[in-house]
Amino acid sequence: MAGYGQFCAVARAHEVLGGRWTLLVVRELLCGSRRFNDIRRGIPRISRTMLSERLQALAAIGAVERVEPGPEYLLTKAGRELAGLVGALGHWGQRWLPRRAEAEDLDLEPLLVDLRRRVDFDALPRDPLVVRFEIRGHPQHFLLLTPAEASLCTHNPGFPEPLCVQGPLAALVAWWRGDTGFAEARRMGLTVQGPRVLARAFPGWFLRYQLAGIAPAAVPAELDA
Repeated sequence: MAGYGQFCAVARAHEVLGGRWTLLVVRELLCGSRRFNDIRRGIPRISRTMLSERLQALAAIGAVERVEPGPEYLLTKAGRELAGLVGALGHWGQRWLPRRAEAEDLDLEPLLVDLRRRVDFDALPRDPLVVRFEIRGHPQHFLLLTPAEASLCTHNPGFPEPLCVQGPLAALVAWWRGDTGFAEARRMGLTVQGPRVLARAFPGWFLRYQLAGIAPAAVPAELDA
């Protein structure tokens, strides 16, 4: 594909980083994913072929290093410097794009992956437990929480299962993304079934989405129509 034909560093960087999925792959690596399947779990709509191509392209420009055995994919110094770009892009999107959870933005798997990443281990109960997610229209998922580890599973690995989160995905997304508080998410249909003490504590077990604290810009009504 022909480049922009400009000396400008913005144009040259966009040629190698502006392709579909590329910065999402970088985002997953910045969040700690190293193996192919872990990266894809955070971007479930990318094909295996496309992910392989994007990783190869990032390696070709020196942003990613492939390490054996595994293999594992690690960000180089050049790749780690993309954290500022990815953060700025997310900040802009959280501030200026509509905060409604549109249907095309609703995907349970990456939300649960992010939720697992953002566990506040100091806030968890002492004994290991499993939270079952029964989100409307999606297969069940199970989140194992221990004082030192959080794991996302497709079945209960054999621990007590005192809590079940139920309801529409839109409500869970709205809470996680910071669009609403947990009480408002409940009014949208989200419920946490189980012992009252644990159910009330559940929202505090997580640090929330990294950009949840960014307030939306005050857009004039005629522009937001």
